[in-house]
Amino acid sequence: MLISLDHITKTYTGDAGPIVAVDDVSVSVEAGEFVAVVGPSGCGKTTLLLVAGGLLRPENGEVSIDGTDPYSLSGEQRARFRAEQIGFVFQQFHLVPYLNILDNVMAPALVTGETSARERAGILVERFGLADRLGHRPGQLSTGERQRVALARALLNEPRVILADEPTGNLDGDNSEQVLQALKTFADEGGAVLLVTHDPDAVAFAGRQVVLQGGQLASSES
Repeated sequence: MLISLDHITKTYTGDAGPIVAVDDVSVSVEAGEFVAVVGPSGCGKTTLLLVAGGLLRPENGEVSIDGTDPYSLSGEQRARFRAEQIGFVFQQFHLVPYLNILDNVMAPALVTGETSARERAGILVERFGLADRLGHRPGQLSTGERQRVALARALLNEPRVILADEPTGNLDGDNSEQVLQALKTFADEGGAVLLVTHDPDAVAFAGRQVVLQGGQLASSES
């Protein structure tokens, strides 16, 4: 099992008292699976994804990514583990504005020290049709190009897992399909994808969907 979230609970402190964002939710994703997490805004989808990525420690439950609990690691070890094992793709891209495209794609190698990163980054940039944009900065790119840069960055270290939060939320149909097809290919080649989305077209690419409602698991179906 590449992703295992077992009885996860995460609570935030609000002005009116505790807010239970995720309430005793269990989700697993095997190698080769593409799973979409759906549900209304505020139902806990993004919180669950951040917990899965080692970015938000839950109060209760166990997290395992390819057999490792990221929260059992030190902060430095966890950062390295994320860089090596998990690719993140977010709606807002989170590119470094003052770096060019090639350096943005290579950013995960700053943590791992991977010596072949430049060569692999060049291959990914070519794959996503960005070869003529190598020297450009994110502000000089279209929205679709920025998301493709983010996707190339997520794949740089050949992770086992990709966690994607509304990656098509700002994209037109053609760019959305390109991103979703890349995620599907990643899963078909043995990776695990956990995708948070409101987009029914994105759900159609997934092999299974998990429905959250009010922080709880409402259903899980193929």
